[in-house]
Amino acid sequence: MTDPLALVPKDPERQTAKDFKTDQEVRWCPGCGDYAILAAVQGFLPELGLRRENVVFVSGIGCSSRFPYYMNTYGFHSIHGRAPAIATGLASSRPDLSVWVVTGDGDALSIGGNHLIHSLRRNVNLKILLFNNRIYGLTKGQYSPTSEVGKITKSTPMGSLDSPFNPISLAIGAEASFVARTIDSDRKHLQSVLRAAAQHNGTALVEIYQNCNIFNDDAFLPLKDPARRDDVTVRLEHGEPIVFGADRDKALRRTPSGAIEVVSADEPGILVHDAKAEDPSLAFSLSRLDSPTFEHTPIGIFRQVERPTYDQLMREQLDEAVAQQGPGDLAGLLASGDTWRID
Repeated sequence: MTDPLALVPKDPERQTAKDFKTDQEVRWCPGCGDYAILAAVQGFLPELGLRRENVVFVSGIGCSSRFPYYMNTYGFHSIHGRAPAIATGLASSRPDLSVWVVTGDGDALSIGGNHLIHSLRRNVNLKILLFNNRIYGLTKGQYSPTSEVGKITKSTPMGSLDSPFNPISLAIGAEASFVARTIDSDRKHLQSVLRAAAQHNGTALVEIYQNCNIFNDDAFLPLKDPARRDDVTVRLEHGEPIVFGADRDKALRRTPSGAIEVVSADEPGILVHDAKAEDPSLAFSLSRLDSPTFEHTPIGIFRQVERPTYDQLMREQLDEAVAQQGPGDLAGLLASGDTWRID
């Protein structure tokens, strides 16, 4: 397996979370889940041992997209929905960089949906953090592509009519090689998923359930309430039986139709999670357990498979072209064919 960070220069000096903090005032609403994600990322990055000038955060538009201002790395606050496209160019041309995309459910799945799915299918070596609060926060509370049917908002006073996207299902359907989900308030789990994403060679999509306490407060309450969370949260661990519940008395099993059902943990045929299976059908079936009521919600790594990255294949193709034809002539290319000069 190729180490995706092998080409990124290491920093000989030991770093801490403080080294990744800027002098900018962090401007999110008090209580926003973005604070927890920012702290988790700043606390995790020193583990990589990379030079800060070789780490880049690219964002689109939205509350989450302020992220680059608060990271003491290089950053790019780009255009609405276009962060994956810009990051693709950067990652493809600069293998010495660790490239991260920060986006939200509105930014990534509405105007940016096309760019997102193509970065996933191409398997460019970049990491996409998709903050999902199921609402448009920056523009003050309209329904988003992940809002549940019937959602009452300023733009849907009688309830949303749109069926929401399932970001995990969408990513698996786009042949993403790494797909995971975590929660803003579970720092240990969040950082473990980030760690795996950073080490993955290719596009890694991490959906982060993120609370917007102003416009969609407690949207993920069942997954955070100590009295309920163990009974509704299905923690996926590669190679382990999928058992959950406060008393570890529930499990998952395939039905004859290929779907997944919840059964007693002492039933036969309990599923063992295989995130590295080439066939994505199990990962996709697991993603379909998600529902607006969070009755059974998997978190963790759904899929983690190895396949060549777009940027790696592109570099090999360029090397082959240079070996066969010699260095290219950009000026000659631009002036070739049907061109003319006006004096």
